[in-house]
Amino acid sequence: MKTNKLKRILYTIGLGFSTAVAVSSCSLDEYNPVVLSEEDVLTNFEGWKAYQSNCYTGLWGPLIGMPYGIVSEGGTDLWTFPYGNHNQYRDLLAYEEFTINSNVVRNTWDYAWGSINHCNKAIDLAGALTDGNPEDIAVLVAETRLLRAYFYSVLVAQFGELPLVLTNDPVKNLSPQRNGIPEIYTQIVSDLKAAFNDLPVTPYDGNPARVTKKAALGLLARVYAQGAGEDLREGDKTYWELAKEAADNLINGKGQYGAMLYDDFADVFASDNNRNNQEALFTAYGLDPYDESYDYFTGGSKPNLYLHYYPKLDDAFGTSDIFRRGVNSNTSNAYYGRLNQQFIAPTRYLINCFDARYDKRWENTFVTAFTNYSGVQAIGSLGTGAPAPANVTYDAATVTLTAAMCAKYGIDPSHVGKKIYPYVDVNASLASRNATWQYIPKIWEKEAYNGSTSNLETIPNANVHPYPLAADEDRFFAYLSKENLSADDKKARCYVTVNIDELFDLTGDPTGSTYKGVTSNNNLTPSSLANLFPAMMKFNTNFDGGWLGGNFQQKLGNIMIMRMAEVYLIAAEATMNTSADGAVAAGYLNELRRRACRDAADFNTATGMQLTTATMDDVFDEYARELCGEFNRWALLKRNKAFETRLAAYNKTAAANFIPSRHYKRPIPFNFLNQINNANEFGSNGY
Repeated sequence: MKTNKLKRILYTIGLGFSTAVAVSSCSLDEYNPVVLSEEDVLTNFEGWKAYQSNCYTGLWGPLIGMPYGIVSEGGTDLWTFPYGNHNQYRDLLAYEEFTINSNVVRNTWDYAWGSINHCNKAIDLAGALTDGNPEDIAVLVAETRLLRAYFYSVLVAQFGELPLVLTNDPVKNLSPQRNGIPEIYTQIVSDLKAAFNDLPVTPYDGNPARVTKKAALGLLARVYAQGAGEDLREGDKTYWELAKEAADNLINGKGQYGAMLYDDFADVFASDNNRNNQEALFTAYGLDPYDESYDYFTGGSKPNLYLHYYPKLDDAFGTSDIFRRGVNSNTSNAYYGRLNQQFIAPTRYLINCFDARYDKRWENTFVTAFTNYSGVQAIGSLGTGAPAPANVTYDAATVTLTAAMCAKYGIDPSHVGKKIYPYVDVNASLASRNATWQYIPKIWEKEAYNGSTSNLETIPNANVHPYPLAADEDRFFAYLSKENLSADDKKARCYVTVNIDELFDLTGDPTGSTYKGVTSNNNLTPSSLANLFPAMMKFNTNFDGGWLGGNFQQKLGNIMIMRMAEVYLIAAEATMNTSADGAVAAGYLNELRRRACRDAADFNTATGMQLTTATMDDVFDEYARELCGEFNRWALLKRNKAFETRLAAYNKTAAANFIPSRHYKRPIPFNFLNQINNANEFGSNGY
């Protein structure tokens, strides 16, 4: 055995995180022994139960965060680089210089294996418990099998053949062998079926952080769909047929399983629904700064995914003129959070999937109107004690247009002297533990300009702005218009107005995957506006309990791993891959399109919101509208073998370097290969 390698191993197969018997990151039960040995603790039900909760820790932050968020969505037809530069994540977004040294791919590999190790150990230890109610033990083992199945489903979708490790072997295997894909999926399905049988409909201990029967059935539908892309069968049925059966079971049994689909898409990401979202089937629960178990210093477990999908407003607008740089900077903005990444922007295909005239998913998914904010509430409640990002007076957040501003931003000079007021006002509340400030937003009513808090209102999602933005709107300083406004239309507006199509270099790239560069000849006024793009807001949780104190880069809200809308999409996808019955598939899609309508009267064939029949392209489009950014696009294109056609049509940037024989799998990380004895035999997936 190579002793030096053994000492270096952190995430070799079968070896995960260090053995801990207490966990706080999921708000699950804690058990903190003082003098007991691990053996004593883990043969005792309460100690084992606390250890079992470790199986959840890999969900929130380490896995369902920035790295896996990009791995699961990048390199598809939906996402590209902003402002024409191939900068960060060029391997995942454009398959450029994609090697076994990709850090974000390594992160996904490491944390999934570490979590599988926790699951295996918890399952093994269950058989040695000296006390505990057998029914309780059975439920917790079922939870653990579901989690193991989920982590394996991530690994097999991304990496293909890999070792199937189902026991906690204390002797770590330094010569691991890959199992075949059919064997891996058979085990995943077995775990999910066992979990479905033993899990309750309501969560164990009434803790919504724990998985239930609906999560098992939803994941079973997803896993069957993934395995269908590998041409798998179970008996005389294809996995596509089984995917539809599982999806129909959950759709038709929503009441029985405690599942639901919100009637209005706006409710899906409303702040009040974040901590207990009724549409969620499976959730990565965030830290609660008001809970006694909250630990500010839990390292590496706080997602910062949201900021990668936002532009840098500083880079677009410079210092403090129309954007109040001196008041709310990129790095400490009490409304938007920290905006200093701007790595991922939507392709023109994704933008054009939305007919925003009728589909409210547009402004509930993307921020296209940008505003300054005030802190009148914070100053009123805390005075000079209001924290710096929130101590912004109404006047300080109000912009008076000057001739210089209008000339710089191409605003018609007739608007000189007009004022642009803030749209949002934030309060500041100190979560007592570790001084974690919370910035709670309310909205200033239009045409109420005295800065009185009596003119503030609460809306379900303070990140959502009015759509379409009215020509006389004066609470936003910049607007990216989905509809192509004429020069006369723009003149009527006292804010910076850019047609989204003007941001794309359609001459050089008609597929719409290339944004213009920040150059003096990009036909934007000023040229720095090329930094802008529609910002995907789904992970920018903005509510009391969702902020991480002074760390504006990370948020604490829950992140849905799977929600009920995906089950309808899987049912439609499976239908098209079995019977190709467009009318049946349209029925599933229409359930999602109906609730997305601005007005009930919009749901008809004339608007295009109601489908009479569907094609596979309709299924791809509906996945994009409903679930863009939600950890599924790469697996969707893979199982439908659609990378070549869809990248060629919608993402020239990614298509240029996509090699089908290689890129249908992610690279095995170098750090893992360097720690095993049979790296050449194990292989790197062709990288």
